[in-house]
Amino acid sequence: MSIKPRLNRFDLTMIVISLVIGMGIFKSPGEVALRAGNVWIFFAAWGFGGLVTLCGALTFAEIGARYPAVGGFYKVFSYCYHPAFAFMVNWVLVISNAASVGAVALIGSEYLNPILLPADMQNDTWIKITGIGSILVLYFINFLGIKMSARAQNVLTVFKVLMVLVLCTVIFKSDVNPSEFTVIPNNGNVITAFGLSLVAIFFTYGGYQQTINFGGDIINAKSNIPKAIALGIGTVIILYLAIN
Repeated sequence: MSIKPRLNRFDLTMIVISLVIGMGIFKSPGEVALRAGNVWIFFAAWGFGGLVTLCGALTFAEIGARYPAVGGFYKVFSYCYHPAFAFMVNWVLVISNAASVGAVALIGSEYLNPILLPADMQNDTWIKITGIGSILVLYFINFLGIKMSARAQNVLTVFKVLMVLVLCTVIFKSDVNPSEFTVIPNNGNVITAFGLSLVAIFFTYGGYQQTINFGGDIINAKSNIPKAIALGIGTVIILYLAIN
């Protein structure tokens, strides 16, 4: 039985943006600034990281356009190498993704609970309950079908992008005097500082490779996959440079 493609270019673009933009962008800039110790190294590293990410994304876009299969990584690795390698890769992804989903749910609950729950329920037990509940809600939405999942994903991604834009606007409109802050100078090797900065940057840019798992669900995949990935990554790069 074949799966009827239901996702359009906008849906996949929102998926790309959502896969990349996560908690990293709110933590990595401080780490990158510490490693860089220089504003030129700082922005050069973010720009270079975005360029490398765009090259990687276009590579996956080409794979997705040439082989838009249902099953993503498993089908691609089976075709290129051997089903045994594909089996191992998929199990690694299942285990690692399960751990990351749990971690994100718990961290998100730490921010949601003070807003949603009264003071006497601010404890680790309720953080876990909220985390489990959020995972179950999203699982139920996915259970309703991929189009319903895409609609929910689109709303959440647009909200996420708007929050980043609001944060950027607040930063640019701030009346804080920049001279109040002191940049710690980097007295070490420029290449070393640049390389150390890229470690956190590549972590922040990661996630786009998961898009090939949706190959068989994309309408007119050969055209829409590369365009959606390029547009999504381009949007992320602009947002990251703006927020930094």
